[in-house]
Amino acid sequence: MAAIEKVKVVVLGDSGVGKTSLTYLIAHNKPLLSPGWTVGCSVEVKLHRYKEGTQAQNTFFVELWDVGGSNNHRNTRNVFYQPTHGIILVHDLTNRKSQGNLQKWLSEILNQDSTNPNYQHLDVDPEQFLGSTKIPILVIGTKYDLAEENQRKNQYRRLASSIAEQCGADEIFVNCYQARSLAPGNSNTVKLTRFFDKVIERRYYSRASPFPDKRPAIPSYVLDSTPVSTNKRPQYLSPRFYHMD
Repeated sequence: MAAIEKVKVVVLGDSGVGKTSLTYLIAHNKPLLSPGWTVGCSVEVKLHRYKEGTQAQNTFFVELWDVGGSNNHRNTRNVFYQPTHGIILVHDLTNRKSQGNLQKWLSEILNQDSTNPNYQHLDVDPEQFLGSTKIPILVIGTKYDLAEENQRKNQYRRLASSIAEQCGADEIFVNCYQARSLAPGNSNTVKLTRFFDKVIERRYYSRASPFPDKRPAIPSYVLDSTPVSTNKRPQYLSPRFYHMD
C-alpha cells in the first residue's frame, strides 16, 4: 500500500485554554476526560478525507502539534514550528486575555526570533494569510459551555472576530467535553473540514507550495474514470510526545 501523505498543523494558545482537550476531540471524536498539562509538545493524528464526496477525494494524515503555552519555554518553542502547513489559534471564551494574546502567538510563530526581546510585540501582516497560497488559519474559542450569559458570549464572539477577520480565517466555538461540538454535519465540523482541506491544498496542490515535488498522485478515477477500491486500512505510527527540560 502506498504511504499516506501528511500535513502538520500547529495548535497555539495560552496555557489552560484547552488545547490538549481540543486536539484529542478532533483526532478521536470523543472528549478527553482527564487532560494534563503539556510540557513541550504533544502530537495527535487525525485521518482526514480531502474533498470527501468529490472525484478529487484523497486521504491524508493531519498531525496536530499541541505546543505547550508556558512562558518558561517561550525561547525554545520555535523548534516545533518548522515546517508549519496550518495554524489553529485557541483561546478561552471565559478569559478575554487569552484572546488578546493570539496576536502574540502569531508573531511568535511567524517571526521565530527568540533573540529579539520585542518579538512578542512585532506586528503581523494580515496579507500573510490572505489568498489560497498563504498559511491557512482557524480560530477556535473553547469552554463555550462556561460562557454564562448570551451577552457575554456575543462579546467574545466580537473579540474573536477581530483576529479572525484580520487573518481571513474562519472561527468556531466548542465545548471540548461534548462530542456533539464537532458532530458530523454541524457548522463547526464544516469549517474544520474546510480548514484541513485548505491546509492540504496549499501543501500539495498549490503551485506556490514550498514542496512542489511531493504532491500525492491523483487517483486514477480522476484521470480515466476507472473505479478504484479504497477498502484499505492505513498504517500510522502512534502519537508522538516531545518534552523539554
